[in-house]
Amino acid sequence: MSEPFGLDESSPYRIIMQFAQAHMFHLLWVVVGLAVFLWWGFNYHKRKMRSFAQKDLLETVAKGYDSSKAFYMRILIVAVFLISVIALSRPQWGFEWREVKRQGLDILVVVDTSRSMLAQDIKPNRLARTKLAVKDLLKKLKGDRIGLVAFAGDAFLMCPLTADYNGFVLSLNDLSSDSIMRGGTNIGKAIDTALNGFDHTKSQYKAIIVITDGDNLEGDPLKIAKKAKEQGVKVYTIGIGTAEGELIQIPNAQGQLEFLKDSQGNVVKSRLNEKLLQQISLTTDGIYVRASGAQFGLDIIYDKDLSQLEKREMENKMDKRYYERFQIPLAVALILLIIQTCLVPRRKLQ
Repeated sequence: MSEPFGLDESSPYRIIMQFAQAHMFHLLWVVVGLAVFLWWGFNYHKRKMRSFAQKDLLETVAKGYDSSKAFYMRILIVAVFLISVIALSRPQWGFEWREVKRQGLDILVVVDTSRSMLAQDIKPNRLARTKLAVKDLLKKLKGDRIGLVAFAGDAFLMCPLTADYNGFVLSLNDLSSDSIMRGGTNIGKAIDTALNGFDHTKSQYKAIIVITDGDNLEGDPLKIAKKAKEQGVKVYTIGIGTAEGELIQIPNAQGQLEFLKDSQGNVVKSRLNEKLLQQISLTTDGIYVRASGAQFGLDIIYDKDLSQLEKREMENKMDKRYYERFQIPLAVALILLIIQTCLVPRRKLQ
C-alpha cells in the first residue's frame, strides 16, 4: 500500500488520502496512447472529408454530421478510461482504528550449509533449492515468527525469531557454503542451537525444521533429539539428495569448478542418510519428508501438521483501516460512459 499523500499525521494541514494499488497508475500510459490514437483518428477523418469535397460544400454534403459531437465523444472515452484507472488504484480516505490480534507459531528453520549441499542432484544445487523452498514457505505463514540457523561442523543463529519476513529473507539470501567456517556436519549441534534460539514460550508453539542430506560426521543428533522431545519441541526433517549420491563440485582458486576430494585424494560423494533423519523426527513426534525437484516437502509439513497446531496470541495492536472510495470514480466513469453512448455525431435532418 502506498504512503498517504500530504504531510504527516501531526500536521493540521495533512491530506489523509492514499491509493492502495498505486502501481495501477502505470496504466496511464495506455490512456495517453488512447488519447493520441483518437486525436489522430479524428484529424484523419477530417482530412478525408476535406479531400472528398471543398470546405464550403462540406456542410451541404455532410449536413447530417456533427463534428463537435464526434470530438466530445472521444473526449468522454478518454475521460472514462482515465477515471477507471483512478478507481483501479483504489483511492482511500477517512479511517478508523481496529484492534488486530496476531496469532502464530515459533518456527526455526535449520539449514545445512556444508559443502555437500553444493551437490547438484537437486537442481540447481541442494542449497540453492533449499533457499527457494523456504521462500515459498514464507507465503504460507500468517502471523508466525520464523528464525534461521545455519550449520556445518558448527551452528549459528543467523536470524532470531521474527515476524519481519523481509528481514528473514535478507539472512536467507546470505546463506552459502562459507556461512560456517568449520567444515563437517553436526546435526546435533544445529538442533541444540535451535532449541536455545527459542524464548520462554510454551513448547506446543515451537517447531524446528531441519533441512540436510543427513550425512552427519560428528556429535550425537539422536541424543539432542531426545532433549527436544523432553522440552516438547517437535523436530521436522527434510532429506535433500539421493540415495545413489552425487559428486560435489566446488570452485577452485581460478573460479573453475572441480570435484571435491578428501585428504587421501579420493573424490567425495554425498549420499542422503534417510534413516538418521527419520529417527530424529520419529523421536520428537515430527515428520520426515524426502525432498525432490518438484515437491520439496516444506508445504507438506506446514499443511499437514504445523498449520493444525495450536497458535499462541503474539500481540494485540491497533491498526488503521482506511475507507475504500473507489466506488466514487467508478460511478463517475459509468455516468460518463452512458453520456458517451447517448451522443450521436449526426444532426437531426429537418
